[in-house]
Amino acid sequence: MRPVRIVTDSCSDMPRDLREKYDIDYMMMNTVRDGKETPASLDWEFYSPKELYDTIRGGERVTTTMVPPTEFRKYFKQELDKGNDIVYIACSGKCSGSVNVGAKEAETILKDYPGATICCIDSLNACMGEALVAIKAAEFRNQGMSAKNIEAALLPIRNNVNMFVTVHNLNALKAAGRVTGSSAFFGNLLGVKPIIYSDKVGNNVPIKKAKGRLNSLKEIVALMKDGVKGIDNPFIMIAHADCEDEAKEVAEIIKEEIPNATSYIGYIGPIIGASIGADAIGVFAYGNSIERFNV
Repeated sequence: MRPVRIVTDSCSDMPRDLREKYDIDYMMMNTVRDGKETPASLDWEFYSPKELYDTIRGGERVTTTMVPPTEFRKYFKQELDKGNDIVYIACSGKCSGSVNVGAKEAETILKDYPGATICCIDSLNACMGEALVAIKAAEFRNQGMSAKNIEAALLPIRNNVNMFVTVHNLNALKAAGRVTGSSAFFGNLLGVKPIIYSDKVGNNVPIKKAKGRLNSLKEIVALMKDGVKGIDNPFIMIAHADCEDEAKEVAEIIKEEIPNATSYIGYIGPIIGASIGADAIGVFAYGNSIERFNV
C-alpha cells in the first residue's frame, strides 16, 4: 500500500505544534489588502495577528483567495513524485471553493500517475473544526488505512464536529458571504452577541443570541457541554481572533463545566479572521452529531 500524506489549507487554523504532532501539511490561501496578495501563513511570517486584527478593527476590509491552482499542482506533484497518495481535508465548500479547485487539479494530474490516489474531502467545517477532521484523517492513516479507506471513514463523521462561535456582530461574516440567515436573526441590537454553528451541510448559521460578552462565552461552553455529553475525555479546541485573555477565560469555564475535557488555545488564522472579524471566539470538538439541531 502506498504511503499517505494528509494536507489541509489555511482555513484549518492548525498551529505548527499540532501539524508537527500529527504530521499534517497545509496549502496556503492568500489575504488581499490594497490589491496586494500575501500568503495566509498559519505561522504568521508576513504579519502578526495583532497587525491583522488591528487593521480590521480600524475598519479596513481584508479579503481572501482560495488555494491557487498552482499551489495544488506544486503540492500534488511533489508528493506523487515521492510515491505518496494524498488526502486533502478542505474548508467547507459552503465557505470556500478550494475543495472543487483541488478536485479538478487532482483529476488532471492523476492522468500522469497511474495507480496513485488523491482524495479531496469537504470537511463541512472551517477553522479548528476543519483541523479536527484533518487530525482524524492522520489518526486513520497512522492505523494503516489507505487514502480511499480514510475518505470512507471520514465522510460519515464530519457532522460530529461541534463548532460554536461568538462574535461581536455578524457584519464581517455577512459582508464576506460566510453566514446564512443573518438579517432575520440579528439586527445589531445593543449588547446582543450572536452565536453561530456549522450545520450539517457546512453553512455557518446563527442559532442563538446572548446578552453581553460574558454570557456569550458561557453559552458557547454550555452548547459544547451538550455536544460532548457522553464522550470520554473530549479534546476541545478554543480559537480566538486576538482576544487571548477571553480565550483563557473560556478555558476556565470549560474546566468547571466539562472537567473531563482537555482544552487547547490557538489563534483564528488570517483567512477565517479576515471573514469573521476581530475578537471572535470559538470552541470546537468531536462529539455528538450536530444533526440534533433542526435549524
